[in-house]
Amino acid sequence: MIQSMTGYGKAVVTLSDKNVHIEIKSLNSKTLDLSVRVAPVYREKEMEIRQTIQKALLRGKVDFSVWIEKDAAAEATPVNSGLVEAYYKQIKDISAKTGIPEPQDWFPLLIRMPDVMDKVEVVKLEDEEWNAVKQGIDEALNNLISFRSQEGAALYSKFVEKLDNISSLLASIEPYEKSRVEKIKARIIEGLKSIPEIDYDKNRLEQELIYYIEKLDINEEKQRLTNHIAYFRETLNEDIGQGKKLAFIAQEMGREINTTGSKSNQAEMQNIVVKMKDELEQIKEQVLNVL
Repeated sequence: MIQSMTGYGKAVVTLSDKNVHIEIKSLNSKTLDLSVRVAPVYREKEMEIRQTIQKALLRGKVDFSVWIEKDAAAEATPVNSGLVEAYYKQIKDISAKTGIPEPQDWFPLLIRMPDVMDKVEVVKLEDEEWNAVKQGIDEALNNLISFRSQEGAALYSKFVEKLDNISSLLASIEPYEKSRVEKIKARIIEGLKSIPEIDYDKNRLEQELIYYIEKLDINEEKQRLTNHIAYFRETLNEDIGQGKKLAFIAQEMGREINTTGSKSNQAEMQNIVVKMKDELEQIKEQVLNVL
């Protein structure tokens, strides 16, 4: 069954002091166009993350992000109390030795001293945390693939509907195709009769009519178009990754429909061909979304 390239998946991994949010979304693209944004602590695992995504998604414009939501208490920047005390003692000693008055308000001064507000960052990624995040990545990918499958089912139904319409329109050409032979013959004979001074060989006229009608014959185009439609249906049920193949088949269908149109010298047939082109254009638009 086909999959769409459009999808979205997310997961949240809850750890002791933080929540790790994982989001992944994809749109259609001719190749895999992957953008990865991860929190600094997971940078060392970026290549592994990329390989996991490439193996799971194959194709599409993919945006992947991992960001951390920390507990408010853990997120607060700690104050280096030992350093505050040291600065306090140094300033008092300098004041005593030099006679410079001590500050009236100590706290704002001490807080602004170098390195007092000391942000502690976790730089080492523990195996236990990474294993939990990896499971979260797999969950987000599975959610996205599930989304793609749902979209693919909708595309499948759309394709079947459009293929049925084209097949029905193709069948509706037949009555006009049979009657046009007599119309062509009658039109040529009437044209010749309108020129009385011209004497023509009826046998030669029949030969020329046969040649002319053979040039306008669309049986081969109809058969090839029917075969392409059947092949398109067959390809829809193959394993995932049929998008490019379906695009090629749709292109061949268009070639046969165009040739049929160029050979159709009746307004009714040409109107049917226009309707087939419209149905095919809708198929081509949606094929761009198929994985």
